Amino acid sequence: MLTHKAILRTVMLSLLGAWMGCATSGPSRWHLVWQDEFSGDHIDRDKWEFEVNAKGGGNNELQYYLTNNAAVRDGFLFIEARQGVYTGPQGTRQFTSSRLRTKRRGDWKYGRFEIRAKLPHGQGYWPAIWMLPTDKTHGGWAHSGEIDIMELIGNKPNVVHGTVHYSNPERRHISRGTNTTLAVGTFADAFHLFTLEWEPGVMHWHLDHQLYQTQTNWSSGPNPFAAPFDRPFHLILNLAIGGNWPGPPDATTAFPQSLIVDYVRVYQRNGPPGKGSDSLGPGQ
Repeated sequence: MLTHKAILRTVMLSLLGAWMGCATSGPSRWHLVWQDEFSGDHIDRDKWEFEVNAKGGGNNELQYYLTNNAAVRDGFLFIEARQGVYTGPQGTRQFTSSRLRTKRRGDWKYGRFEIRAKLPHGQGYWPAIWMLPTDKTHGGWAHSGEIDIMELIGNKPNVVHGTVHYSNPERRHISRGTNTTLAVGTFADAFHLFTLEWEPGVMHWHLDHQLYQTQTNWSSGPNPFAAPFDRPFHLILNLAIGGNWPGPPDATTAFPQSLIVDYVRVYQRNGPPGKGSDSLGPGQ
């Protein structure tokens, strides 16, 4: 039996398809190629892989990423950050969370990526929706690139950031991006839609269907443009605690809190391969 949310989703997807195709009399510009509506009672391991480690994400983060801090319930994915001592093979940490990725399960070169989510708030929180290259064709980070669809620093709960990372011809790390601020309230108050449109040589960031950033200029060391963003990338959802950017939690930080994801949808542009319609299936 379909739940109220599942029925509503079916109607909304139908309306969305009509809306995306209404600009022309022909086919829609984008077609849905991958999605997770989180409508079941468990995380789909055919779509998501847990990363279990205490490496700190290269940013001196404070959490141990585990599998039991993420769950699907009531039609949503919850990635929950908790305070509490955990000891594993990579040491002892005072906080736990989860980090999920689609690597070898969903990998795309170009597309429209839509994630509807509600974010935590408070000193030390660092939720992120982002992408890494499936293969390090151009070398290690950041030579092969990174695409940050959304990042939020918990002590500024009304501001989100969109960024690309790459390397210059001298093979030094470069980041380029900007942020956008809610006119009213915070990203913890309600769900918002975070969208990246990535096509050959151009990326657009949208918040709730409103464009707030376009990037058309990057590099990957000596490689020709549009490297490194000319290879398949995969999605990552995580909730970090602490690190170089947000700093550690303090006495004002409330635990537990969650990054709550309503859905993840990936579209690709209609057209021949090489024109924004390339993707890899699981294991490729």
